[in-house]
Amino acid sequence: MASPESKSLVPFTRESLEIMEQRIAKKHSEEHQEELKPNPDLEVGKELPFVYGNLPQGMVSEPLEDVDPYYQNKNTFMVLNKKRTIFRFNASWCTLSPFNSIRRTTIKILPTLFQLFILISVLIDCIHMSMNDLPKWVPALQTTLLGIYTFEILVKLTARGTGAGPFYFFGDPWNCLDLSITLFEHITRYSTPNSTPIFGIVRNLRILKIIPLNQGLKSYVGILLHCLKKLTGVIILALFFLSVFSLIGMELFMGKLKHKCLRWPQENETETLHNRTGNSRYIRETQNFYYLEGEKYALLCGNRTDAGQCPEGYVCVKAGVNPDDGYTNFDNFGWALLALFRLMAQDYPEALYHQILYASGKVYMIFFIVISFWFAFYMASLFLGILAMSYEEEKQAAAEKAQKTEPKFQDTLKELQEGNKAVETKTTEIEMKKRSPTSVITSLDVLDDASIRHGEEHQTSQKKCPLCWYKFAKTLLIWNCLPVETINVLSIENQVFIGIFTYFQKGWTFLIMRIFKLGKYWPTFRVLMLTLSNSLVALKDLILLLFTFMFFSAVVGMNMFGSSYKDCIWNVDKHSQVPRWHMIDFFHSYLTVFRILCGEWIETLWDCFNVAGQFHCFPFYMMVILIGNLLILYLFLALVSSFSSYNAATTEENDEAKNLQHAMARIKKGINCVLSKVLRKKQNVPKEPMDNVNDTYVKENISDHTLSELSNTQDFLKDKEKSSSTEKTTMGENEGQSLIPSPSVSETVPMASGESDIENLDNKEIQSKSGDGSSKEKVKPSSSSECSTVDIAISEEEEMIYEHEKLKHLKNRHEQRSSPCQISRESKRGKICRNMRKTCCKIVENSFFKCFIGLVILLSTGALAFEDIYIDQRKTIKILLEYADMIFTYIFILEMLLKWMAYGFKAYFTNGWYRLDFMVVIVFCLCLIGKSREELKPLISIKFLRALRVLSQFETMKVVVRALIKTTLPTFSVFLVCLMIWLAFSIMGVYLFAGTFYECIDPTSGGRFPIYEVSNKSQCESLVFNESMPWENAKLNFDNVGNGFLSLLQVATFNGWITIMNSAVDSIGVNMQPNFEDNIYMYCYFIVFIIIGLFLPLTMLIGVIIANFNKHKGGSNIFITIKQKKQYCALKKLIYEDSEKPVPRPGNKFQGFIFDLVTNQVFNIIILVLICFQAITIMIQSDEQSLKMDTALYWINTFFIILYTGECVLKLISFQCNYFTIGWNVFDFMVVIFSITGLFLPLMVGYYLVPPSLVQLLLLSRLIHILRPGKGPKVFHDLLLPLMLSLPALLNISLLIFLVMFIYAIFGMYNFAYVKKEAGINDVSNFETFGSSMLCLFQVTIFAGWDGMLNAIFNSKWSDCDPDKINPGTQVRGDCGNPFLGIIYFVSYILISWLIIVNMYIVFIMEFLKIASKKNAKTLSEDDFRKFFHVWKRFDPDRTQYIDSSKLSDFAAALDPPLFMAKPNKAQLVAMDLPMAVGDRIHCLDILLAFTKRVMGKDMRMEKVLSEIESGFMLANPFKITYEPITTTLKRKQEAVSATIIQRAYKSYRLRRNDKNTSDIHMIDDDLEVQATDFDKAEEKLTIKSQI
Repeated sequence: MASPESKSLVPFTRESLEIMEQRIAKKHSEEHQEELKPNPDLEVGKELPFVYGNLPQGMVSEPLEDVDPYYQNKNTFMVLNKKRTIFRFNASWCTLSPFNSIRRTTIKILPTLFQLFILISVLIDCIHMSMNDLPKWVPALQTTLLGIYTFEILVKLTARGTGAGPFYFFGDPWNCLDLSITLFEHITRYSTPNSTPIFGIVRNLRILKIIPLNQGLKSYVGILLHCLKKLTGVIILALFFLSVFSLIGMELFMGKLKHKCLRWPQENETETLHNRTGNSRYIRETQNFYYLEGEKYALLCGNRTDAGQCPEGYVCVKAGVNPDDGYTNFDNFGWALLALFRLMAQDYPEALYHQILYASGKVYMIFFIVISFWFAFYMASLFLGILAMSYEEEKQAAAEKAQKTEPKFQDTLKELQEGNKAVETKTTEIEMKKRSPTSVITSLDVLDDASIRHGEEHQTSQKKCPLCWYKFAKTLLIWNCLPVETINVLSIENQVFIGIFTYFQKGWTFLIMRIFKLGKYWPTFRVLMLTLSNSLVALKDLILLLFTFMFFSAVVGMNMFGSSYKDCIWNVDKHSQVPRWHMIDFFHSYLTVFRILCGEWIETLWDCFNVAGQFHCFPFYMMVILIGNLLILYLFLALVSSFSSYNAATTEENDEAKNLQHAMARIKKGINCVLSKVLRKKQNVPKEPMDNVNDTYVKENISDHTLSELSNTQDFLKDKEKSSSTEKTTMGENEGQSLIPSPSVSETVPMASGESDIENLDNKEIQSKSGDGSSKEKVKPSSSSECSTVDIAISEEEEMIYEHEKLKHLKNRHEQRSSPCQISRESKRGKICRNMRKTCCKIVENSFFKCFIGLVILLSTGALAFEDIYIDQRKTIKILLEYADMIFTYIFILEMLLKWMAYGFKAYFTNGWYRLDFMVVIVFCLCLIGKSREELKPLISIKFLRALRVLSQFETMKVVVRALIKTTLPTFSVFLVCLMIWLAFSIMGVYLFAGTFYECIDPTSGGRFPIYEVSNKSQCESLVFNESMPWENAKLNFDNVGNGFLSLLQVATFNGWITIMNSAVDSIGVNMQPNFEDNIYMYCYFIVFIIIGLFLPLTMLIGVIIANFNKHKGGSNIFITIKQKKQYCALKKLIYEDSEKPVPRPGNKFQGFIFDLVTNQVFNIIILVLICFQAITIMIQSDEQSLKMDTALYWINTFFIILYTGECVLKLISFQCNYFTIGWNVFDFMVVIFSITGLFLPLMVGYYLVPPSLVQLLLLSRLIHILRPGKGPKVFHDLLLPLMLSLPALLNISLLIFLVMFIYAIFGMYNFAYVKKEAGINDVSNFETFGSSMLCLFQVTIFAGWDGMLNAIFNSKWSDCDPDKINPGTQVRGDCGNPFLGIIYFVSYILISWLIIVNMYIVFIMEFLKIASKKNAKTLSEDDFRKFFHVWKRFDPDRTQYIDSSKLSDFAAALDPPLFMAKPNKAQLVAMDLPMAVGDRIHCLDILLAFTKRVMGKDMRMEKVLSEIESGFMLANPFKITYEPITTTLKRKQEAVSATIIQRAYKSYRLRRNDKNTSDIHMIDDDLEVQATDFDKAEEKLTIKSQI
């Protein structure tokens, strides 16, 4: 095959080595050379492109000259195997010569099937590593495998050499790991016979050898290591916050979890309490503690009124050990850190909540809200944001590589087409299309272009079968002749296949497979499944890496802790029964690792602590949690990215689906026609003409379209392209279904302007689009940032549009008043009516009236919180609330009547928010009616709907609701697809477990009868004492599809899933008594569901929500109002610029000296170090420490207070009155004052009122200085910046979450207040009061413990509850729950809160990615210019607008990215050719323009930006016009170089003249002349070098 000479394959010979060495020597002699980069298509492990010609058989596995120009001077050569895979070796003599026969032999071995042989050996090794009972031949196998690994190392050492370069043996870290494992295996096997456990654990590292044998796995490991480097700052910040919160937890809860209810002694009633609690036998004997029924640990209590109280006969004392075998406490820093990490990871947090609230009080719930909600949310968002940014960078890098390599491939194809045959060219093109730069790039490209996949779907479905299937069909299925015997055989075969088909048709498997037939008629289902399959194929290497890590962790866990679970099982169970979650065998170890990765690890960690100790268990668990979650999160983001480009409008439909849609459309049309005829008969009033439609709602945004439009993206986009008249007609037809009214349809009102001042002040962009489709945004010339566009340019345009629309509206009103169809002005009654409507309009649009209504709404909503179970005991409050309800009802009725008068009925009822107000008024009226009649009393329970009035009154709520509708409503079809997947698993669960969860319970112990006593239902019913304990079913089961859905929901939220899995694993059959792990492999059903039914659908939903989020401009700004947008811009300016005004230096020498001292950076560092040391003193504290330790800590705190007081005094002396102008100084001053007060106050009033921890907490609060911008680490400021910028949107969303929690809490108080206390309902978490209900809802919001609450609500039978129980203080009887209502309650709340929280995460991550993209993009914003001038002030304090050229290098290094230029930068600055004025000074504008040009490069917008900068600067500083430069930096550098050359030449000339004169006078020896000549030559060389 002909190819260019430069691309031909040449064998590597001795001559090639000599030429390479000469080339390398020449390169070292040359100073300036163009730096080459490795060709990404010629990397190791890739296939050689066909443009380099065919590979002759004689060149296979032979050394060849490197075709990559980068490596031609690197002393390397390459080797190709039969598949043209590239292997690269060093040509040095470090071990053996590349032409040595031994080395050439080993080089030939490596590119062959040697790697496959090693991979098979590793897999065999992995299989026997996972075995418990090893056969006798396993030691021989291990010896054989060890010999294979040793041989492999010797081959690699010989072939690659022992150097440390990139292609040497030790240049690959995987080879180093392999060598160390092999050496350790040899040492432990032949030297120390008692090191079997260590030997087994080290040998497990052999599993990781799979990674370097697969190029895809190796690439992903590199990517994840790169992500880990970027996560360093986040990890440090997380550790900082965890440490701070741990210290706070120590000060608040140290020793309090030991408080228990202790029985009073009965033998001596006169004994004091001190003596009672001091009696050791009451502390040691646990039977003297109070235990709740079914609880393992004693009841905790506290001394506060809102803490847990002991029953009669018990007293709360500090005794015994901490709960959970002593592992849950805040007694020292280590345990507090573990507890906080558990809260951050959201693992079984409800148990820790209840323990702390029982022991300390409900007020400390604020601490857990901050930790579990905000802190956990913030850290999770940071981790996801960093990984998302890394993933986007990988995608961009892959796209750039593809763009760079595509032109090269095209040029090569043209060359080949000219010199080769057409068939060869076609083959080459096919091969080039098949190949990919890297496996990672392939996966990223496949994920990145979902639209292409959608377009190719139809073509893919019509592809022909592979050739092998045609051969198979032709050989075995197509027969030319059919003898009689063959016909008989065929008939038998037909009967067999018919029987098999009939069996599967009746079986549940066939029924489940029918669900996937929906893809034939449902385009959304088909497209999502196709996208999912393509994504999984593209990410196969990442998935394989995840399962490899899980396998490795399971094997390591089995070898580390398997024997410990066998030997020390009595530490876990007193009956020495093996727990369900252990690591004795591989299957259970794998299940434990899977459970850890699901986020449920704390309980298994406690068991591990009991059997193996903390030193071994904690590192293993942290390794699995951190590395496993990193892999899972990266896979999650990759799948989400593949679905984020999903677009429902691009789906193609087949003919059957189109026919089905046409049929449905005709049915709807017929129904609408019938309904319209019926309505026409009933309605005698003619419709008003469309001419009366005005432009009242000039401020409505895009969210005011109908629900039908929002649910259909394609129709919505079509409606936007229509003309204004067509749009009005369409909206008029659909206005009856609208949640929010159309912006162009309203009632003809002579006086009022509808909702012009009430609704949608936040988004006026639709006006410029609806008025003229071709209108463009007008941006101010002086503004270049997004912030300024929002704050200035768009605001001005919106105001212009609004004024225009307002004038047009006033004109329409005037025309309407004068039109014949309006009320006549001459009519007296008409004038009265018009004046009344005008007055009503002024009233309802008055700001004071709106404020009054808002206050009434808040009062009426807040009044609901007082109607708890104690309301009957508070007669006065009850009477006040009854009168308040009547007043609120009358006020809202009056408001509704005023709006009816002002806007008219049609305008009122076409507004979605007013319809909501009307519904709330109806609720008020029904509640009043319910109180008047006993039979209508259940109507009072709908009172919770009154809180919905808050949505329509406050703009922030309305904005968030509209934004949620925009982002979540179009995902309804995707949600149905996920529901179909769950339906398949629910049906599967029904066929597997229906009727098998029943069990016979022992009434004495509350446990299950063993199977050797009761084996089935009949034996259970035959027991004599079983009359009150029937054959009982589990509350959550798979007896029907509905129960299956509920059970799967608990598994999906990881609440109660362990109980469900235990029931499934123990099940034997219908009417059979369950047995411990009798059906153990049913774990696989739940594992598959978590992967396919939870993880993958979750990525679908979130990906489509992000796709809808990206369709709307503004990012997180869609969740904030216009006022908040202005505050957002002000906040950005406040964050980016230094808000602290510089304090003038005092003139007094003494004050000036102190000023220089306290403003020095070293002084600030010393203060930060002292703050950290003070935190360390708190870390070393512990519960029940010695008296000496307490005294030492007291004096240490006193010492720190003295130091901080001294700092405060020094700053007061130097800053004087300016000290209190800085907020941080005021904060430090308050800390010092309160610390001094807290130090001496206990001496006067006692330590009971003022605890010693108060002073330490005050001093600890100074740790916030580490987060101070400009003082603490910059990485902290960069990570806190997205949180600060997204804070307005997050607060709005949080308000909506609080409103939803409030509504559901009131509903829970009305329906579940008297439910029997068991499971998740207890004294702390219940629905008796508003506070307790909010606590329950907070738990459900973070998906913690709702299964226990639902379990208590399921108590609706006589055997579980008492429907006639008398509740003291109220007339309500019974403590039974309502299962149906409870299911609806919890499921609906979980779905709503999940959607809101997902949007919170998206808002934060989008803000994070926006900041990161601005840093990476070649563009500048006002923030960058503001930072530039802020740095300029330091170098030009006199504001001359000039700096000396000598300071330019330091100035460039002091700037922030992207204007930043790292040192050494003098060469780059000289090359900019900056103009210089007299005195070698450079002007500010010239530097800014040059730096801007360097950042933006050849961007098309550069010239415009530069002209805008220059014109704006000239207007602000007119004296710049008189400035004329005299030279430039480049010319000045040339002048300096020229002067140096001239001076050195003249010096050389003088030296030569002096030497000549000396030779005429004195005779010089020949040796001296030679030295002089050498000296002259050396001088000439130095001169030439200096010139260069």
